[in-house]
This record gives sequence, structure tokens and C-alpha cells, in this order.
Amino acid sequence: MDSSEKEELVEESFSSTSQQPACNSNQGNIFSVFLEPFQWLQMLSSQLNPTFIFGIVLVYGLSQGFSGSFFKVVTDYYWKDVQKVQPSVVQLYIGLYYIPWIMKPVWGLFTDVFPIKGYRRRPYFVVAGVVGGASAFMVALFGNLPAALALGCLIGVAAGMAIADVTIDACIASNSIKVRSLAPDMQSLCGFCSSAGALIGYSTSGFFVHHLGAQGALILLAIPPVFITVLGFVIYEMRSTSLHSEKHKAMETLGGALRGMYQTIKFPQVWKPSLYMYLSLALSISTHEGQFYWYTDPKAGPAFSQEFVGVIYAIGAMASMVGVLIYHKTLKDIPFRNLLFFAQLLYGTSGMLDLIFILRWNLVLGIPDYFFVIMEECVSRIISRIRWIPMIVLSTRLCPLGIEGTFFALLMCIDSLGSLTSKWAGGIVLHTLHVTRTDFTNLWLVVLIRNTLRFATLGLIFLVPKADQSDALIPPDILTNNSTVTADDEGLELVSKNEIDEI
Repeated sequence: MDSSEKEELVEESFSSTSQQPACNSNQGNIFSVFLEPFQWLQMLSSQLNPTFIFGIVLVYGLSQGFSGSFFKVVTDYYWKDVQKVQPSVVQLYIGLYYIPWIMKPVWGLFTDVFPIKGYRRRPYFVVAGVVGGASAFMVALFGNLPAALALGCLIGVAAGMAIADVTIDACIASNSIKVRSLAPDMQSLCGFCSSAGALIGYSTSGFFVHHLGAQGALILLAIPPVFITVLGFVIYEMRSTSLHSEKHKAMETLGGALRGMYQTIKFPQVWKPSLYMYLSLALSISTHEGQFYWYTDPKAGPAFSQEFVGVIYAIGAMASMVGVLIYHKTLKDIPFRNLLFFAQLLYGTSGMLDLIFILRWNLVLGIPDYFFVIMEECVSRIISRIRWIPMIVLSTRLCPLGIEGTFFALLMCIDSLGSLTSKWAGGIVLHTLHVTRTDFTNLWLVVLIRNTLRFATLGLIFLVPKADQSDALIPPDILTNNSTVTADDEGLELVSKNEIDEI
């Protein structure tokens, strides 16, 4: 069955499922709404492959969603209570977690160019599971590990997540090409699984830290890699029989992709928005560890319990979903520059809530700590999501045809580099202003500097194109016809969507 036949079957499936509720009674309609997600999953499994859907659920739900959120909370307590590291140092350590994610283009090239025993994807799921599981077991079971070795193990856990993410993304890209009509459904499934997993991870992290301790709770991070390893043996993949010729062809494709990436990034239409995305992340220096230490300090701070810290993050995860809905319903038709300007403005303004909390002005206003911090977390998560999604959409608009997958991975690598810079810069500021495990005198000043930099980022908004989110920002032949692109700033809006359709 070819791709067109599959898409016709998909459309028939959609039409049949959409007509079914109209034929039922009110009670039947309610029951149909309840069954609709399961029917949707059944439709995806029938049109694609059940093991592929199982892979999305495992990687995005269990590995990224649950492990990522659980990892964030538990490692914060691990560095604070077990290793007893200063918050400024922890910021530098956490920045190193981003290295495996910065290397995503490298992992992607490995899965494309270096098949193992004829398989491009399955062996790398096994590698991801083994690396992540072994690292989690080591840091959880061996006490009194030197900080450097513990850091190496935690980076290994992050590497396992990153490799599994790249591998399943390659499978998603392949299936999106084969059955184009299901591409949005696959992305929706990824987003839902990730959000649901994060909600569970945040909700349970504080409970396990309280009852097992920070080091004991890390053992749970070894469970998802076991399932990822099993996935490597069960996910369906055709074995290639012409390894030598395909590898030679892949190496030639790799060379062409690298040349195309270099050629594309030189155009102002591409490097200016890319520079803005990097700087907007890097200049918003992270103060997370300083605030976390203050949150849990029994003398200087509000002394939140482990369970309540997990609840804060869980509510924040739900607020992120609200941010997605707000963007999808009301903001997706606003031009890039306008939307990112006001999102950045709100981002800087919402940061002032942290300043109010640290200075305890909320108590002067009669607002309890627990209520204020939940309100602040919800507001900041919603605004962060509204600010982040347009950047992802903008990134997709900067990718030229032919190397769109590789170039998108490069842009995500740049974003990860911005997050790493934010963590390290925040650690340096915390250290410079002498914010320690017990001294939070200057924490308010660190937060004020962070907020000032967020507002300063508004001065860089000219790097963002004025185009609508549905417009094409680069010509389709950018890699073959250099003369169509000029260095004029207004060239950021070279080609409209209608012009692309006419081409």
C-alpha cells in the first residue's frame, strides 16, 4: 500500500469517526467523547504501526515527560542535601546537562549514517537505554560519589534521554513523510504524552524525595531506560540489505547537508532570527538554584516541603498546557515581531513577581506564601509557553527544503546553547553576589538583574521578521539560487505564502 492509499484510508477513518456521534443519543455522545481518545489511538495504530505508537508513548511520556520532570526536582535536592553544593556551582553543573541536547544533530547523523546490523533506529534505542539506565543505577546505588563522578552519571542520564528523543523523532519524520495527513496527529500525541508524563513526574517527585531521600529517589530514573531498551527490540523497522551502497550514499548526503547548512545560515533572513532566539534565552539568566535553595531554607525562606515543591511544579505543568491552548486559540495569527515583543514584555513583567516574593512584600499585602508562589508559577509558565511556541514556529520557517530536518536540529542546538549560557551566566552572577546555601541577602539583586536583562532583550526585536506566522520567510530555492536573496533587512519578508503556492 502506497502513501496515497494510506492517506485515503485515514480520511475515511476520520469521516466515519466524526459521523458516528451524530447518530447516537445524548448519553451515547457523552460515552463517545470518553472513548474518542482511545479510538484516536486505535486509528493511529492501524494506519501506522502499533510498536511505533508504543515508542512515542514510551519516549515522550515516560522518558521525556516523567523522567525529565522527576530528574529536575530530584537532582536539585541531590545537589543540595547529598552533595551539599553551593547554588552557584549547581547552576554550572546543570548547564552541563544541556551538552547531550546540544549534540542532537550528532546523534541524528549517527542514526542516519551509521546503521548497526542493518538497522538505523533499533540499536540506538538500546544504546540510549543502556547509557541512561547504567548512569542512573550508579548514582543511586553508590553513596559518597565524588561530585565530578556524580555529575558524569547525571549527564549520562540526560544523554540517554537525548539519544532516545532523536531516534524516535527520526521515526516520526519518516512516518510523517509516508502519511502526511497524520503528521499533526503524531505531534499532538507527542505533546500530550510529554505533558501527561511531566505532570505525573512533578506530582510524585516530592513524595519520593521525602520518603526515599534524594539519592534513593534517583533509582526511579533507571526504570524508563529499561523500557527504552526493550523498545529497541520490539519496534518495527525494516532491515537494510544494501548497507555499503546506502552508507556511501548517506555520507554524500551528509556532505551536502553540511554545505547547505553553512550556505543557509549566512543569509540575514536566517541568522538574524537565530541570533535573537539565542540571545533571548541567554540574556534571561537563570536564578533557579538560588531561588530553590531559598524556597526550602527554614530560616531565610518560606521552608517549603519536598511534597509542596513537587506540587508547585505539577501545577506549573498544567499551566503550560493552558499556555498552549491560549496560543492555539488566539495568538497563532499574530505576526512574529508583534507577538514576540509583547510576549517578551510580559516575560520581564512576570519576573517581578519573583522579586516581590523574595522581598516578602506578598506578606505585607496579606497574600500567603503558598498561594503567591502557585500564582507566580502559573503566570510565568503560561507566559513562557506563549513566548516559546512562536520561536519554534519561527525555527520551522527558517529551514530550507531538502535539509529541513538537519537544519531544524541545528536551530534546536542553538536554543540549547542559549539555555546553557543562561545557566552558567546565572551561576556566575550568584557567585559574584555571594548567594550561598545560607546567605540570600543579595538574591533579590540577582533577580532584579535578570529582569532588567529580560526587558533589555526588547531592544533586539528588530532581528525578528514582521511576517505572519503562515508566511514563508525564505525562498524555496535558497540552496540553488543565491541571487534571490539579498542582504536587505526588509528581505526578512521576501516570500509570502501565496507566492509560494503560485510557485
